[in-house]
Amino acid sequence: MLTSVVICVYTEERWEDIRQAVESIENQRRKAHELILVVDHNPGLHLKLTRAYPKAVVVENSHEQGLSGGKNTGAGVASGDVVAYLDDDAVADPGWLEALEEGFQEPGVVGVGGRTDPLWASQRRPRWFPHEFDWTVGCSYRGMPAVRAPVRNVMGGNAAFLREAVTGVGGFHSGIGRSVQGRKSRPLGCEETEFCIRLTQRRPGSVMLFEPRALIGHKVPKQRETFSYFRSRCYAEGLSKALVTREVGTQDGLSSERAHALKALPKGALRGLGEALRGDPGGLGRAGAIVIGLAWTAWGYAVGSWRLR
Repeated sequence: MLTSVVICVYTEERWEDIRQAVESIENQRRKAHELILVVDHNPGLHLKLTRAYPKAVVVENSHEQGLSGGKNTGAGVASGDVVAYLDDDAVADPGWLEALEEGFQEPGVVGVGGRTDPLWASQRRPRWFPHEFDWTVGCSYRGMPAVRAPVRNVMGGNAAFLREAVTGVGGFHSGIGRSVQGRKSRPLGCEETEFCIRLTQRRPGSVMLFEPRALIGHKVPKQRETFSYFRSRCYAEGLSKALVTREVGTQDGLSSERAHALKALPKGALRGLGEALRGDPGGLGRAGAIVIGLAWTAWGYAVGSWRLR
């Protein structure tokens, strides 16, 4: 099995992050077939990367501006059997690629996603920040499987797919996830959710697999450690989920979210209250953040659904 690793980049402001991401791929125990750096409409960054990484395939995004277009460009250029995506502000564990590739040995698997742990800029998790909402900073969250298991969708910054599956269903759709407009306004997401659901709908029997041994660390800048960002990200997720359900239907589009809201979130809120009673004042903040996060996500979904009518 040959795996092409794709890192989508867009700004020189993340040069050090990009360097560390590339270095983590170069240090994999199981070497990648190729490393593809997709530059999102930034000629200066494209030139700089071409000079800095002559062994990598450095290409410009040939699709619509944004993360989805970058991912599609990477899949189109790739020559491996598998396309693995790593965020440009993430660092892969040395066994990351090996664990992803092993996941494809199971029958029917077309996509494998790994565990993503937060790397907080302040060196510690904010005391009020609930583990159940780590998805707001692009990380794995409490409520996900603890062991290898089938899932509805994987998280896009730490995922691999059969290349022919990506191109065969039309790739990632623009207009749902992050774009230049999204970077400047609301932190949208969900392009990988819609893609995974669409792929399994069109190819019955296809399996998305969560493999926690495929570990990466995802950097969380200080501005994303704030409650204002948390609330904004929850609202934006609701808006994005409305777009997803329009494309794939409400049943598939909200199945995981319903389970999380009905099981993991009530347990998390009760856990926070219990911890507060045992002397941890941060527990009350975590319980409150769960309630507010759920409310803001639901409100975003309601607003997004109303706008689409």
